[in-house]
Parts: sequence; structure tokens; C-alpha cells
Amino acid sequence: MKFALPLLAALFASAPALAQQPTAPDSARSTPAAATLLPAGLTLYGFADGYYGYDFTGKAPQRPGFLYAHNRANEFALNNAVLGLRYEEARVRGAFALHTGTYVEANYANEPTVLRTIYEAYAGFRPTAKAWLDVGIFGSHIGFESALSKDNWTLTRSLMAENSPYYETGARFTYEVSPRFTATALVLNGWQQIRDVNRAKSLGTQLQWKPTDKLLLNSSTYYGNDQAQNTARRRRFFHDFYLTYQATDQLSVAGVFDIGTQQGANRADQDLWHTGSVVVRYQFLPQWALAGRAEYYSAEHGVIISSALPAGTDPNTEVRGASLNLDYAPSSHLTARVEGRVLRGGTGLFTNSDNLPTKTYGNVTTSLALSF
Repeated sequence: MKFALPLLAALFASAPALAQQPTAPDSARSTPAAATLLPAGLTLYGFADGYYGYDFTGKAPQRPGFLYAHNRANEFALNNAVLGLRYEEARVRGAFALHTGTYVEANYANEPTVLRTIYEAYAGFRPTAKAWLDVGIFGSHIGFESALSKDNWTLTRSLMAENSPYYETGARFTYEVSPRFTATALVLNGWQQIRDVNRAKSLGTQLQWKPTDKLLLNSSTYYGNDQAQNTARRRRFFHDFYLTYQATDQLSVAGVFDIGTQQGANRADQDLWHTGSVVVRYQFLPQWALAGRAEYYSAEHGVIISSALPAGTDPNTEVRGASLNLDYAPSSHLTARVEGRVLRGGTGLFTNSDNLPTKTYGNVTTSLALSF
């Protein structure tokens, strides 16, 4: 962060010089200050998610290693704070944002230090009237859960979302086939990688179809080799499917199923993992909502998840869980949330308050998130 703070300070200090504007009449002085300082097409945005997590099992300050967001236990912490700029005009767009927090500390640990504070940084243009080509660092095309908790139906991310990419680096070509159907093709450095680890590029696709105003169907794929350079190649194929359905003005339902395979140590073998979840959200009052989630995660030989498991854990990982959360949003810029969650897996996956292996793990997480 040593380089990040001076950069942001210089950015905001230069904003008035970029767009000196005459004093607005009284009728226009309700416009947000940031909007009057920035040039047309440029938007300042920010997000901060403070939380307190309490674990019923275990005394460790760190939650299980395969949980990356809201991962500190029994302490107040900052999950993710983002500050950035986005620019868009008729044929050009781009974004640059920095972030920090315990989510960044956990999820970007394998990235070079100088790159860990970058939340997004990309530039794009329209090669045709219905297409965009973006190059840089951007959010993942996999799953319907964001790195910003305010955008998710549940406070914490599902097991499948925690163990699939949050972000990607590469080139993204998006084409609007029709107002209800969009296709995207991607060439990437790898599976959640800013810096390419083997100089072998990966491929991705995303198809989104909205047959009605209430139903959205999504299919996303990934194909590539993510082993370090000078190690045996292991091809990985992954497919993510989800649907969301707005049953009524108050009730929303989502179903997600992921499946992937990766070549094993003996490259003739394939290690399989699959995971699914169902989420139901009910907006019972304009400012209040409830959401419940049921989920499971299954991985042969700990494929994908093995590096985050405790030593001695059964490599064939099976985890099931459920959560319930309550949201209160007194304004469009602030959300207060509380969530209870329980997970059950194999022996050794969790520890209890006496630091002994246990199959069950439970926690409560509270969050206050501000966005603009």
C-alpha cells in the first residue's frame, strides 16, 4: 500500500484541475461533489465492509483456509475496502481501483506484492456497435457472487464461489447477440492469476440468456493449465451454471451447479470436483430482507482446494453447509447484515474449542457495508 496511497492522493488532488466548472446555481447544488469535480463519463466509486466474526468452534483467529472473505474470527476487521474510478463514453471505457482488507490479504497471497492492491484495472473499446473488447484485470466471469458483499444475496460467499476465481487478467470480448442474449469469450493468464505462472494462456466463455424479465440463465466455462512453469502440465476444464428467478416482487431464488476435472498426477487420470447451492431471498419489508442458503462441495484428491486444507485431512474432500442471514438497508448506500452459518465435513477439516479435530464448524458474522 505504500505506493497506493500517494497515487490516490495525487489522483484526487488533480481532479479539480481536470474539470474546473463555474459555480452552480442554487437549484443544482444538490449534485454530489464528486460529480461536479470529475469530467463527463468519469465516475468515482467506493466500498468499505467492516465486520465482526465469531466462531463457535475453534480458538484460532483465522477461519478455515478455504474461506477467503470475512475470514477472521473473534475480532473486528475490514474485509474489503475499494476506491476507484470508472470511465465510459460511447465507444471507450476503462477502470482503475485499489483495495485493501483481510480478503485481499488472504486471496491475493500468491500474487506479487506490487500487484495485490489492484482491484481492477482495464481499458476497452467498441470494435462494433454491439461489442466490447477489454484488456486488463477485471472481475471473474464465473459464478453470480461478487467480491463486494453488498452485491451478494448472502453476506459470506458460498463454498463454490470461495474456491473459484474472484478476478481474472487477460482479454475479454463481449458481444450482444440480442437484448436478451450476450456471449463473451476470454483469453486469460490463468485461474485467478494476475501474473502468468507458466506462459500458457487459458480460455473462457460465458453465455447469458434472459428469456423473460424474471429469469436469467448463465453458462460459463474455463479451460487451461495452471501448473507452475517447468512442472508437469495438468489440463483443467470447468463449467459453471446458474439461474436466478424473480418469483415475486419480494421472493427471489437462485440455483448454482459447478463441475470441473483436472488431470491427476498420472495424467491419464482425471480428478473430479462438483459443487452446488440453492439460495432463497425474501424482501419482507422495503428495508429488510432474509436469505437462506444450502450448499455442498465435493473434490476428489482435494483438487483445487487441497492447498487450503489442514495437514493430514482426507484428500477426498466433502463439505456440506447451510446459512441464514438478515439484512437491514436504511439507505441505498448502507447495509447492515448478520449471518449464521454451519458447515460439516470430514474428520480433521475443522477443530473445536479444545483444538481437537471435529466434523462440524459454526460461526456468526456481522457486517456494516458502505458504498457510493
